[in-house]
Amino acid sequence: MLMMGPRHSCGVVGVTADYDVAPNIYLALMIIQHRGQESAGISAYNGSNTRTIKGDGLVENAIKAESLADLPGKAGIGHVRYGVVSSKGYANAEPMTVTTNFGELSLAHNGQLTNYSKLREKYMDEGWTFFTETDAELIIKILGKYLSIDKDPFKAVKGVMDELEGSYSVTFMINGRVFGFRDPQGFTPLILGSIEGGYILVSESTAIEALRGKIVRDVAPGEVCEITKAGYRFTPLITDRPCSHCVFEWVYFARPDSIIDGMNVYEARRNIGSVLARESPVDADLVMPIPDSGRAHAIGYAIQSGIPYEEGFMKNRFAGRTFIMPEQKQRESAVSMKMIPIRRTVEGKRIIIVDDSIVRGTTLKILVSMLRDAGAKEVHVRIGCPPVVAPCYYGVDMKTREQFIANVTDSIEEIRQIIGADTLAYISYEGLIEAVGFKETELCAACVSNKYPTRIDGEKYMYD
Repeated sequence: MLMMGPRHSCGVVGVTADYDVAPNIYLALMIIQHRGQESAGISAYNGSNTRTIKGDGLVENAIKAESLADLPGKAGIGHVRYGVVSSKGYANAEPMTVTTNFGELSLAHNGQLTNYSKLREKYMDEGWTFFTETDAELIIKILGKYLSIDKDPFKAVKGVMDELEGSYSVTFMINGRVFGFRDPQGFTPLILGSIEGGYILVSESTAIEALRGKIVRDVAPGEVCEITKAGYRFTPLITDRPCSHCVFEWVYFARPDSIIDGMNVYEARRNIGSVLARESPVDADLVMPIPDSGRAHAIGYAIQSGIPYEEGFMKNRFAGRTFIMPEQKQRESAVSMKMIPIRRTVEGKRIIIVDDSIVRGTTLKILVSMLRDAGAKEVHVRIGCPPVVAPCYYGVDMKTREQFIANVTDSIEEIRQIIGADTLAYISYEGLIEAVGFKETELCAACVSNKYPTRIDGEKYMYD
């Protein structure tokens, strides 16, 4: 997906070691920056209290590298954020920290609660006050409530899980103890790794490798993990619910060099391309990706089809982000600045372009036109995800059916005409499940199947 694609809602980190951990958290946040660009923050425990530095924007802007010296401590958590529900601003940046009678509690969250409004209204009726409209504030207050009752973090997390519905991967720190837990259906990823002198919990495994660490294993759905500089402890809390791993992690969200729930993301995307070539072949001179997210899909298509792979677009990495521009003509101009066809590669050629998905179709229409202007003889489009037709309630910025091109047209043929391609084909739903390598009942693919793994008012429940 290029620029106007779906956006995810955050990445989390937790680290303990026998040295100051803020620099490692900073590096991990840089590695998972793709999961959120609105704000970033780090909280570190120095042995007596917790200090937090956070701000708006990318990690390097929100947390100045020189300020890491002001975050001493051998335990800490971090967060990068894209806000799906609430507004931007410092108050919504994470980690969030509150004082409880058990100690200072800091928390970072990835995902989206489906019963947020219901829970918030319940606690407001009981006299609670809220300063933001974030899931994180609600979770940290409920966690603080149970810590006050039991003084036991594991029992407190179980209490939280019993109340929350939807998707969440959380890292939190209480008096220098670092924990991570994952919702009972495992919508969003969380993985444990060993690093020099300690351990890390993080949204994607590639951050562990960037720190020259070793992957231990994924935190299982419904499980809590405590890490110390000397080891870790897993405690399963809820284990009787079906897995619902977000299929878009492998289609688009996660970095290609990550391993999510045991499946290498690059391998899954290459498998998607291979299935696409098998399901929707076409005679052409070259296969090319929409960079960067369509690259592995295109490689898989090229290998399976035997058609040469080429890079047909040069990406300007210093261009702005088009989805924030208010006018359509401005966005179209920005696409032209960000993606420039390599005329020598595409002129006179029959081209297959491969992308991960189509949501609105606006950017793809512009790119097809640019290829034709550069002399492409034919442009065939292949998409590594079935048509997106249903909103996501679990943390992806796809909220209304009206925003999906597949819902405002009558057929794939009409979409083909809109984007100006010679042919258009999507991977089948069955082909996507095969390529990712999980059982259908282990995935959340509600955005393409229109069937949800949790009960949502007005939506189809996949287990009925």
